[in-house]
Amino acid sequence: MQEGTHSVVLVTCPNRDEARELARMLVKRNLVACGQMLDIESVYIWEDEIREEPEVLLILKARTDAFCQIQSAVLENHSYEVPQVVQLPITASLPAYLSWINERYACV
Repeated sequence: MQEGTHSVVLVTCPNRDEARELARMLVKRNLVACGQMLDIESVYIWEDEIREEPEVLLILKARTDAFCQIQSAVLENHSYEVPQVVQLPITASLPAYLSWINERYACV
C-alpha cells in the first residue's frame, strides 16, 4: 500500500460520552475504522484566558481521503465552537492493518 493513504485523526472532546458518540457515529458512517478514547488534561488559551481542563482525546484510524468527511461530521456534532480535528499520516504499519482500515471505509 502506498505511504500516506492512511491517517490518524485526533479530536479532543469535553467528556467520554461525547467522544463515544462521535466515534460511534463515524464508525457507523464507515468514515473511520476505529476510535479510541484517552483521558487527558489540556492547558490552552481560549478567549484570552489560560484554561486547564480534563478532556478526552479521540484517536481515529482512517483513510487519508476521508478527512474532509470526518471533519465535516465532527463539526456538525461537536459541542466545541472550534474543536481540534488534526490529521497525522500513518507512515508505516502492518499491511494487514491498513487493509482492515480499507475494508471499513465506505468510499473504497
